[in-house]
Formats: sequence, structure tokens, C-alpha cells
Amino acid sequence: MQIATPYLMFLGDVPDRLAAKTAYGIVDWRPEWCVGQLRLPGCAADLGIPDLAIAEGAAKGARTLIVGVVNAGGVLPPHWIATIVEALEAGLDVASGLHTRLGSVPEIAQAAARHGRTLHDVRHSDQRFDTGKGTRRPGRRLLTVGTDCSVGKKYTVLALEKGMRERGLDADFRATGQTGVFISGRGVAIDAVVADFISGAVEWIAPAADPGHWDLIEGQGSLFHPSFAGVSLGLLHGAQADAFVVCHEPTRTTMRGVKHALPTIREVIDLTVQLGRLTNPDIRPTGIAVNTQALEEAEARALLEALAAEHGLPATDPVRFGVEALVDRLVAEFPA
Repeated sequence: MQIATPYLMFLGDVPDRLAAKTAYGIVDWRPEWCVGQLRLPGCAADLGIPDLAIAEGAAKGARTLIVGVVNAGGVLPPHWIATIVEALEAGLDVASGLHTRLGSVPEIAQAAARHGRTLHDVRHSDQRFDTGKGTRRPGRRLLTVGTDCSVGKKYTVLALEKGMRERGLDADFRATGQTGVFISGRGVAIDAVVADFISGAVEWIAPAADPGHWDLIEGQGSLFHPSFAGVSLGLLHGAQADAFVVCHEPTRTTMRGVKHALPTIREVIDLTVQLGRLTNPDIRPTGIAVNTQALEEAEARALLEALAAEHGLPATDPVRFGVEALVDRLVAEFPA
């Protein structure tokens, strides 16, 4: 899938920042590709880049309108269709990470055909996957797991890729969600894979490799989340992870979208080890990544220090304080 850059980021009228996390992720990691944002009235998210109408975006060189949002069920709201059609009429391609296929909407399919534009449904892959086999394969793999969804699993592995490469380590980010695919240009949106083939898809994403190579696999959901635990478990088994980093957001009391209480970091570590041993008996935790955005710096540092002491693992905010301690632990646990 080759998506033409640069992008005009479409946020619709999403109710909060988390609902636009796809767009935020692209802007954070590929800012040079984003010429501006397009927001409908009532939108509560702001990427901090220029607000542009479609014609203005096209004039500034945008080649693709990115539907940079997530919502329950991945549906395309009907009142967004006119904007997407307008983008196609202005000569832009359209790319979406929603479950709804762009081409399944007659007005969009007809406009794309009429103007010779391309529709990219990033969440849907034409690749056929085998069922997972769980056979040990060479190479090393790290998976991010979470106390909840939307806690920084993608940002952690992207930061680790950068930090590990700077240290001369052979490491690659492996995307398992639509935002990661937009950022990396490769990967599979795991939550759109038929359940029987999830672990096999992860084996395909992170196949056998050189013994010293690290695949850094983007985690999804949480083993404790009643909505997404099935995807998380398939990821864990397919990743055959040697190491995992627990990701956490400390201000939440319930899991996003449901009334269930957040598990503790210790509960996540214990369950991940217990279940992960099915495909890698040597799986182990190597760090804790905490999204401290809502905390003052002193409070954040105190929390990280306490978590590190409690669990005997390095704890950091990868975006705010870097990943040096996490890389140090990997090098110590897995010497070349």
C-alpha cells in the first residue's frame, strides 16, 4: 500500500483528543507529511497545525486526505461523507483507518471512480494469513502490553526503535494498528484480522530473523479489557515475545469505554508471563512505560521512581524522559 504524501488530516467532529489519536500519532512522528488539519464544527481535537479547507490543502500540495480518527466500531459517520467526496473532487486520494470500507459507501465509490482517485482502507489487508503455529523462530522480539487501551504502546515502541538504533542495535518497529501503518508504511491492522488468524498475522509481521535483530511489536488493547482482550492475546502468542514493556496511564480509574477497574501493573506482568509462556517459555518484563502527560514533572518523576522500586524494573515516560533506561535493561538482559 503506497499512500501519497503530504497529507491533509481530517478530524471530523470528534469529541476529544483520544478519538483523534491516529491523527496525533501521524503528526507526532511524521510532521513533515502534514500540511494542515480539517475540522468540522464541534470538533474538540486540535493537532496544532494550520486549519485548512480542502481547496486550501490541495493548493498547499496535499495529495491524500487522511481520516485520522477512531471510534467505537470503526464506523464512518454519514455526515462526513460530503467532505470526503469534496476531497476526491478536488483531486485528493482518501485514506482511512476505520473498519467501514470507503468503497462501501456509494457516494464515495462513485466520486473516486469519476475522478480517478484512490481509496486506501488501511485497516483491511489483501494479505492471506495462516493460523499461528507457535514454533520458536530466531530473532528477538519485544511487545508492548497495557493496563488499558490508548496508554502509549505505539509511542513506546517507536521511541524504542529510535533509541535502540542510536545505540547501534538492529531494531525495527512492527505496526499492528492503522496509525502505525500510516507512520511506517507497513504492517497489519490486527483488529481487522479474523480471530483464528491473529497470531499467524503477527508471525507474518515479525518472522524469523537474524539472532541479534529486534522486532519491536506494537501492542493493542489489554488482556484485562473486556472489549479487546482477544486481540491482545492473539498478539501475545504470535509475537512469541522475549521481552515486554508494560504501558500505563496513572490517572484513570476505569478502562476506556467500559466500567471495569484498571488492573494493576503487577497483575498485567503476572498474566502476560503466564499466558506468554505458551509460545515463549522465557518471556520476561523489561520495563514500565508511563504516560505522565497529566502530571507535573516532579509528581511524574516521583511516580516513576516508586514504580521502578516496587517492580524492580526501569520506569520512564518514553516521550517526556526518553528510553535510555529501557534500552540499558534490554542490553543487560539480552547481551549480543
